Amino acid sequence: MDVEDRESPFDVASDRCGLPSVHLSTDEDSDDFSVQGTFTEEELAFPPDLEWLEELYEDDHDDVDGDGDLAVAAVDGKKRRYAETARMFKLRRNLDQLDCFHRQKERDVLKAREELKLRRHNIESLVKHRDNLEREIERQRAADDSVAVFRLRSQHKHLCQELQSEEELEGHVNTGLKQQELVLREVEVELARFSSLRQEVQEEQRVFQAHKNQKASTRLQQERKASQNLQLKMQHLKQKQAAMLKKEEAECQTKIEEGRANRKIAAKYLKETIRRMQRQDAEKQQQRREFLEKRIQAVNSLKSNIAATQESLRVQQSRARVNAQKEEVRQTQLRESLEARGINSIKHIYQQKQLEEIKRKQAEFEERQKSKRAEIVAKILQEEQQVKSRKRQQALVPKPSTCHKVPLPGRASEKLLRYLAPRPPSAPVERAPNQLIRFSDVSSSSSASSDVEDVEGTVPQEEEHQRLADSLAEPEFSGLWEQNQEKLQNKKRAPVQSEVKQEEAAMGGGALNIPAKKVHGTELKGPPFISKPEVVFFKDFEVGIIYKKKIALTNVSYVTNHCKLLGVSARLKDFLSISFAPPGSLSTGMSCDMQAVFQPTINEDLEGEVHFESALGPFSVPVRCTIKKCELEVDSQFLDFGSHVVGQTISRIITLTNKGALATLFSLDTSSRLSPETSRVQTASNVSANTRQEESSQHTTSEDRSRSVSMGTVELQPEQESQEFSEALHTGSEASATDPEIIPEGCASSDVHSDPGDISLGSVREGEIGPFQSLQLEVLFSPTIPGTVKLDFHIIFSDLTSKPIPIQVRGDAVSVPVRVVQPSIDLKICMFDRLYQDSIVVQSRASSALRLTFEVCPEMRKHMEILPKTAFVQAQCSFNAQLKFLPRSSLSKDAKDLFDSDTGVLEVPMAVEVAGQVMPLHFTVQAVVTSSELRFDRTPVDFGLCSIYQSVKSSVRLTNLSLLPQDFGFLSVPEFIEVQPNDGFGTLLPQETLEIDLIFSAKKAKEYNFQLRCKSGFNRDFILSCRAAGVRPPLQLSHSLVQFGATAIGDKSTAVLHLIHPKKTIPPVGKDAVAPAAPRLFSFSLPEGSDISIAPSAGRLLPGERCLLQVTFRPRLPDQDIQEEALRLLRRVELHRLEEQERSRHAEQEALKAVPVVTAKGKKAPVIPKTDQPTESPNPAELRPWSERQEEARASLLHSFTGRYSESTVPCFVSDGDPPEDDPQAQPAWSAFNTLHLRLQCPAVQPPLVVTSNSAKNVIDFHQVAVGERVIKRFTVQNISRETLDLGSSVLDVHGPFSLLNALRCIRPGEKHTLVVAFSPSLEKKYCEILEVRSQKMTLEMTLSGVAVVPAVTSSHPGGVLDFGHVLQKECATHVLKLQNSSVVAVGFRALLASLSPSRPPGGADGLASLLRTHTDSPVQPAVGSQNLNGLSVFSAVPAEGSVAPGRSLDIAVTFRPDHPSVNYSDRLTVELANKSKVCVVDVKGAASSHNMYLLGGDVLTVPIESLLPPPTTRRPPLKEPELKEKPTTPVLVTLRAGYSAGVITPAVRELQVGCIATQSVKKGGDFQWDNAASLQPLGFSVEPGRGSVEPGHQRTVTVTWVPHSGYKPYEVVQTCLPLTLTGDETNVYRVTLMALVSTAAD
Repeated sequence: MDVEDRESPFDVASDRCGLPSVHLSTDEDSDDFSVQGTFTEEELAFPPDLEWLEELYEDDHDDVDGDGDLAVAAVDGKKRRYAETARMFKLRRNLDQLDCFHRQKERDVLKAREELKLRRHNIESLVKHRDNLEREIERQRAADDSVAVFRLRSQHKHLCQELQSEEELEGHVNTGLKQQELVLREVEVELARFSSLRQEVQEEQRVFQAHKNQKASTRLQQERKASQNLQLKMQHLKQKQAAMLKKEEAECQTKIEEGRANRKIAAKYLKETIRRMQRQDAEKQQQRREFLEKRIQAVNSLKSNIAATQESLRVQQSRARVNAQKEEVRQTQLRESLEARGINSIKHIYQQKQLEEIKRKQAEFEERQKSKRAEIVAKILQEEQQVKSRKRQQALVPKPSTCHKVPLPGRASEKLLRYLAPRPPSAPVERAPNQLIRFSDVSSSSSASSDVEDVEGTVPQEEEHQRLADSLAEPEFSGLWEQNQEKLQNKKRAPVQSEVKQEEAAMGGGALNIPAKKVHGTELKGPPFISKPEVVFFKDFEVGIIYKKKIALTNVSYVTNHCKLLGVSARLKDFLSISFAPPGSLSTGMSCDMQAVFQPTINEDLEGEVHFESALGPFSVPVRCTIKKCELEVDSQFLDFGSHVVGQTISRIITLTNKGALATLFSLDTSSRLSPETSRVQTASNVSANTRQEESSQHTTSEDRSRSVSMGTVELQPEQESQEFSEALHTGSEASATDPEIIPEGCASSDVHSDPGDISLGSVREGEIGPFQSLQLEVLFSPTIPGTVKLDFHIIFSDLTSKPIPIQVRGDAVSVPVRVVQPSIDLKICMFDRLYQDSIVVQSRASSALRLTFEVCPEMRKHMEILPKTAFVQAQCSFNAQLKFLPRSSLSKDAKDLFDSDTGVLEVPMAVEVAGQVMPLHFTVQAVVTSSELRFDRTPVDFGLCSIYQSVKSSVRLTNLSLLPQDFGFLSVPEFIEVQPNDGFGTLLPQETLEIDLIFSAKKAKEYNFQLRCKSGFNRDFILSCRAAGVRPPLQLSHSLVQFGATAIGDKSTAVLHLIHPKKTIPPVGKDAVAPAAPRLFSFSLPEGSDISIAPSAGRLLPGERCLLQVTFRPRLPDQDIQEEALRLLRRVELHRLEEQERSRHAEQEALKAVPVVTAKGKKAPVIPKTDQPTESPNPAELRPWSERQEEARASLLHSFTGRYSESTVPCFVSDGDPPEDDPQAQPAWSAFNTLHLRLQCPAVQPPLVVTSNSAKNVIDFHQVAVGERVIKRFTVQNISRETLDLGSSVLDVHGPFSLLNALRCIRPGEKHTLVVAFSPSLEKKYCEILEVRSQKMTLEMTLSGVAVVPAVTSSHPGGVLDFGHVLQKECATHVLKLQNSSVVAVGFRALLASLSPSRPPGGADGLASLLRTHTDSPVQPAVGSQNLNGLSVFSAVPAEGSVAPGRSLDIAVTFRPDHPSVNYSDRLTVELANKSKVCVVDVKGAASSHNMYLLGGDVLTVPIESLLPPPTTRRPPLKEPELKEKPTTPVLVTLRAGYSAGVITPAVRELQVGCIATQSVKKGGDFQWDNAASLQPLGFSVEPGRGSVEPGHQRTVTVTWVPHSGYKPYEVVQTCLPLTLTGDETNVYRVTLMALVSTAAD
């Protein structure tokens, strides 16, 4: 069995499961390959992706360099490897395809599973919903709510339907999944079958790679050998070059020797040559000097021209700036008006710019079209000349006789124009009329795609044949060319004729194709019965009308036969009924009748059959029903006007005929280009209407059918058709007029060879053509340019089934024999009363002389003349006539229709009459006539009163009224007048106005009347009258002009000058009397908001005095500029915000479009775009001074400041004298003659140093600061220049309150530096000082100000002692001090404790003084007493420091917290303000006890200063048992001193205080008791009370009294000891020692 007849298992599987046609060779296949032998060259051909493998083996084949059997064996081996490798790569590719197919099937299975899962989930949700509805139905039924039950039942029904559809869909998905899984399993089985083959392929790939590496190494060795050979060749070549070099050196030496000999010979000739050259150099030097002089003169003239050009450029720039400002103002106003109306101004302006750009492009396109047309005409004329010359050359050669004519030159020019014309766009512009008129034939039968391809394929063939027929080439001998042309024409006609025949055959055969039968030995062909008519045809039917037709059936068989009605086709069953009575048996030739009744209900074509049964078999009668249609045709689709002379008008008629029964609207379209299918020929010579209808329906493409279906199958009524068609045409015209993008394409799509305006259509361009009606369409040909003219247009119809009919119109325009070479003579710009000449060239191509007559219109005969008026032009020659043009001032009156006095444009039509020629030669003379006037805007010029010390400038505007530039100059100018610019010389451009500055400087105090003469370049004089009066003011300025240097914004420049009052008398103006010298008052009037200041600005001068004036220039940014910049920044921020909102809104709309909202009825809800509300422009009044926006605006202006130059004149008014003595308050008399003027030139530049902090202010205000306090403020400066600045500062007052705390440094461009300033006042007053921050280019002044205020702070404690009393150890007690600030500033304070003060006396000096006191009972204690043992202060004040706000109060909490018992706790608290003043000084003291009961009073037995060291431990003998039980007693000494005076003894009284400390832990009080109080009476002591109780927190006074007894001895000390027991939380015993004595007053 052959290899081709076998199929691999994989091929069978692929056919079964739909796998791709991949063939994998198995081992059996490889055996078959071996049987067949080696591959042929065709079998071994590689696919395109394996061409590199073929190249590899070709290289291997080239490497084989052997002979004999070895070479043959190598070639055979390589062919075998070639086949194996090809097989390997093919298998690899097939395996990859199989793997890809397997992955695809896996993805399909996964998709099917996901879809099945989704369907099941939907079913479950629907089932749950259904169950819920059923429960709800039962509940509503129980509630007897019939309306709800009905509604729920309808929902239940709808839900059940959805559930059923979901279950069916789930079944389909499940079936598809099983099929996909089956296919996947089959693919996996196939993959397993070819696993061994895959391994084999991998092994072969490994072998192939090893072979490839081996070949690479072999090739590398060969390359190395080749490089070695090349190196040997290079060495050999170097040796040859060295030998050649030696040879050349020897030859060179020989030539040198010969040259030396020749040099000696030429020496004598050299001297003569040098002398001759010197003479020539002298002549050249003379010529160079002359040339340099000419160049100098040219350079001087060039300088003057450059100056004039610069001035003109300056004027143009200023004009452009003004126009730009106007345009910007207009744009701003337009934008504001649009925004006020709620229109997006940016979008509107952008659309306007786009429209202007489109119009500009359209104009450029039309200009290009005109130029291309002119080029085309020139090329056509050149081609005709070449054809004529070729004909003259071939006239001598006899041409062979042929049956076909040679192509005309017009065809050649037409072909040339076709290639030269711009290509129309591939896709025509879609317009509204074309969309309505273009159609596709609606047919029930679908056309075959092969027929469409055949029809489309014939179009390029026909174009190629036409291209061959139109060729300019002509054969030298007749022969095959004519035969080929006839064959091509026959082939072109053949498809149309064959189609017509097939259509006719199909229409003619009305019966079914029945196989031939034999009856009585005779073969019967065709049906046994024939019908008359053969086809039952209901033509042009209307819906709703009943049609009847009678048909006769005749037996044409050779036997007796019968017929039986079976029925009609299903297509006609609803519309056609048959009335037929079976006649029985009919002999041959007999007939029977039947009636067909047709009642249409739809408006479309119907086809079918009426079926019958006979003895010889079935047969049928065809039935066709057609609606009313339009059958439109023209008598000719190609209209050729032939050759006509330019200027004639010819008309031809095209007859449009409608052979159908349906009326339609038609229109002539000259811009649309239709597809080849719709542009087929439709003429009367074609096939019949039925054939044409079937042909059009068969050749309708699928795209036309889809478009026709979308447009609808229901026909419009005639009235509706006409209305819609007219509306569509109107809409299309508006769309073409308004759409700027359609215009260029429409222009580009016109495929004409010349101006299409030469061929025009008649007045009938659109209308209605009725049924069976004919119309005549007129086409006019009026050639204006020689050449071939072509116009292609279409007759389009509103009927959708009628295709447009293309019409081609051609005509040849032949130029007249005589023509004017230049049809438009442009004399450019001319001036009145000046003569201009030009030549009129008339060229003749005629073969004889012709007479020419030049005519000038009557209006221009005074201004224009042609010489000669009559002339003869010879054959094939040209004639020159002279045109003279002398425009006079009466031109506007003589030629009103030809001359436009506003623009100066003159356009004169001229004619040349040629004898024997109907059409005269027309040409036009164009010129722009202008005057040579120069006009001053005002005359005379009055300078007024002019001081002899100053100059007065007055400006006049000189306007050039001409359209040509004019030079001007002021000649013979007096010495006291100066004309600027350029000393009164210059050039004025057309319609330009130049401002001329006239500077008058009076030399004497008198009146001046003079005239200035301005002469133009055309030698015309223009007079300007001037007058002035010179005056001498009584006061004089030392300098009338002050020129400040470049001053930075924020800096200042100062100039010093003097105002002088001379001693001698000054005569007044215009008077001869002498005025006496008197004091004068002066006052400088500065403009409001000026940057200039003058000090003093007013004063009084006595004769002979002079006043020093200081003029200061401080440039600053105008508030208006800052306000505008702030508004601009605000608008930019607002615009950015609006853009963000617009972008987010567009994003939301796109999201809404992507996810359409579906309403309850299933329709998409329209998305209503949000309209932006008009945003209000920022109000300038809302911007506060020194706000954040204005700071940004000021910084922006400073960074972008480029410079400013201003000039100002400050008047100084001088009085005639002092005010009257009787009324000193009256105003003195002021005279205008005495006024002085000070001219200031002030240039301002960008500041290199600016303040970036403190709101960019140059004032640092410390406001109110308390005396003695120190406030620090900072400000930052930035270098905004491009240079490094070295900063320095001025010296502040060393005794003042302001001080600069940090040093200044060098800052680079863009860097910042912060300065720290402190304010520490010492006196109560206002302070102000200026700090200058200096750099190389400017000085930045910073004003420092502040107010010193004396603080007023009072304390709630007046001072003195603050006693905390007794406190238990390790507990605390608190007392509050309140500070009240009654001043207007915040005051800082500090609470200082003496124990924490670093200035405390060292070594306990304070305690030592207390020890040295003589009086032990002094109440004064040391400032710092006992302290805590833990190292912490026993007294504390919180807060230790702070600030008290103005008018507010602050509490200071003083806390006493002892850690051990002591009665010597004391400290001193001082409240001190920031200025070191003390508010109060408080001595705080307290005592601490370990028990709640304590005893106060008695004498001091210990020092008040305690040691912080632990008490010393001494060795004591061990105590006995009773001693351990007894508690130690506390000794107390009470000294009683009785007074003795005049023999009277005063008793001594002392008081002791027994107190009880109130604690939270112990709520009850304590008791005290004197033990053995009765023993005191003998000694004169008494204690009251002897016992008692004390409440917590209270004290009880115990009074001890000593009265000496009668036996008391002087200076005797009475002493006794008495225990006092205190019972509280513990029992304490005090051992009170009472000591008494009597002291006298002297003691």
